[in-house]
Amino acid sequence: MSEIRYDGRVAIITGAGGGLGRGYALYLAARGAKVVVNDLGGGADGAGSGTRAADAVVGEIRAAGGEAIANYDSVATAQGGAAIVQTALDAFGTVDIVINNAGILRDGSIVKMPSANFDILIDVHLKGAFYVTQPAFRVMKEKGYGRVVYTASGAGVFGNFGQANYAAAKMGLVGLSSVTAIEGAKYNIRSNVITPIARTRLTEDLMGAMGEAFAPEYIVPMVAYLVSEECAYSHEIFNVGGGRYARVFIASAPGWQVPDGGVPSVEQVRDNLDAIYSDAGFRIPGSAAEA
Repeated sequence: MSEIRYDGRVAIITGAGGGLGRGYALYLAARGAKVVVNDLGGGADGAGSGTRAADAVVGEIRAAGGEAIANYDSVATAQGGAAIVQTALDAFGTVDIVINNAGILRDGSIVKMPSANFDILIDVHLKGAFYVTQPAFRVMKEKGYGRVVYTASGAGVFGNFGQANYAAAKMGLVGLSSVTAIEGAKYNIRSNVITPIARTRLTEDLMGAMGEAFAPEYIVPMVAYLVSEECAYSHEIFNVGGGRYARVFIASAPGWQVPDGGVPSVEQVRDNLDAIYSDAGFRIPGSAAEA
């Protein structure tokens, strides 16, 4: 089998100053990609900023003979997203790949979470991914090629105590990717979601000793495939971590149809809950229209 390479491709990777983002940047650059290393340089909670993290990764890439440029803009504003994409255009002339990886954590139970902590998670994870992808999508559409990866989470798809803000933002990314995939299909733009389990600065305190089995290196090859020209998938979700790779999907079962087409009573709903709840014969809709 031939080696997967990214020669001539330009990749934007947000939050690439450490953890998973750094891993993606080094891997793609080693295989020929020109990389925009974006990182605000703040803390795990989103506070602060700096240039050191992004500069260090760019230094690693260049020392190994690759091409990269740093960007320090925040993804959390439309202006920041546009500036990140403009950095790619100014330095390398185009955009082929976007890996939406930037993220922060501000955990708390629903009853104790300040609204500001909810808002900022939406701004960084969900709006941030949109703000970067939208201008990049325009470039990809014009050239007829693009690969987009959104970083969601099992907390978003399945839920997790104390992470209402994080989960809401992450599940929003699933919907955003679905639309990106549908709107990009005829332009050879493919969009997919990963729900990674990895030891990073956001998770190391939560994972403890278990984190040793979930090194970021396990995530990189899957994402590298999803952003490759060979990628055959779009509109998909993949759970990745600790050497396990699996498809996650949202499906719809046949359910129960009101026999006469009228509006049912609450008792009719109650009496047909077995059929409504059953997952037998499920299908995976390709769009809301199909569902």
